[in-house]
Amino acid sequence: MTAAPDLSPGTLPLRPELVGIEPYGAPQLDVPVLLNVNENPYAPSDRVVADVAAAVADATRGLNRYPDRDFAALRADLAAYLEVESGVHREPEQMWAANGSNEIMLHVLQAFGGPGRTALSFAPTYSMYPEYARGTSTAWVTGRRAADFTIDPGHARATVAAHAPSVVLLASPNNPTGTALPPDTVRAVLDAAAEVPGGCVVVVDEAYGEFRRAGTPSALELLDDHPHLAVSRTMSKAFGLAGARVGYLSASRELVDALRVVRLPYHLSAVTQAVARAALRHAPELMAQVGSLRAERDALVTWLRDQGFTAADSDANFVLFGMFDDREAVWQGLLDRGVLVRVTGPEGWLRVSVGTPAETAAFKDALVEVAGR
Repeated sequence: MTAAPDLSPGTLPLRPELVGIEPYGAPQLDVPVLLNVNENPYAPSDRVVADVAAAVADATRGLNRYPDRDFAALRADLAAYLEVESGVHREPEQMWAANGSNEIMLHVLQAFGGPGRTALSFAPTYSMYPEYARGTSTAWVTGRRAADFTIDPGHARATVAAHAPSVVLLASPNNPTGTALPPDTVRAVLDAAAEVPGGCVVVVDEAYGEFRRAGTPSALELLDDHPHLAVSRTMSKAFGLAGARVGYLSASRELVDALRVVRLPYHLSAVTQAVARAALRHAPELMAQVGSLRAERDALVTWLRDQGFTAADSDANFVLFGMFDDREAVWQGLLDRGVLVRVTGPEGWLRVSVGTPAETAAFKDALVEVAGR
């Protein structure tokens, strides 16, 4: 009898940079109050559920056929939504979509990153960015954010000039800090990127864009003047569709066509397209929930500060707060009381998602107990 081959990790031809790496993921624990992954706490209404179910049933009748490879109808619907939400007109050919904004970013790095190229961002920022770079064999470098988590335009220009990246990733609002970037900062990065030999794509990641405070503009307004700019969004947060996995991006037709080169064929299923289009038909109802979450967020920031904690200004649906000598102990204390938040960001900070009023009240009570306030 032939012995079974040894397939232990040490014998598999794993890429060297992946050896010892643990899969990404926030803790998934069964506790009463889940405030750790910035989900929308409100489930879709019965009206949305019924419309989605009907759309999925209709799509199911054609599942023996491949889906629309370029999802023209969904791209048109996304463009129409952005025109209402941000007042910016986009053509369907200037839109792209994928399975969550994670796959959107992966497409960007597959198209414009790779061996011998560099992706750049400003820390602290979204912890998946370096993983996209690693997965595409793209070098990863970071500049710094100021103490208030903003990005100094002069530092941004100098950092881009020093590293000559092919991709710059700017989260606005930033995760985990909630910081939105003013247009002048984005323009400073765009101006510096325009000087990079060989070209540089700048992606403004607006996963939490719908939660921005009144008067905070979207980088969508800069697209027409900057052909190397892309602005990404997601339906996971404001639309409450985290389980559907739908992210999208707007950019020049030429940039979008580059993403079409690297995407896998039929990457967006007919069911996913149907769910997204049905949800978009209910955008006004879903955006009303966003308003209540904004108000809950602002009240939470005020409460944290009144209790003597530090809370970062936030344009997202979460709040970064601290400072703690032992944040792991505070995290565990909250968990022991049935409240799950996230250990992320600079040392001494924790991040809490905005929940329902009842969930926020449970978080406040638990934090007062743990911190002895």
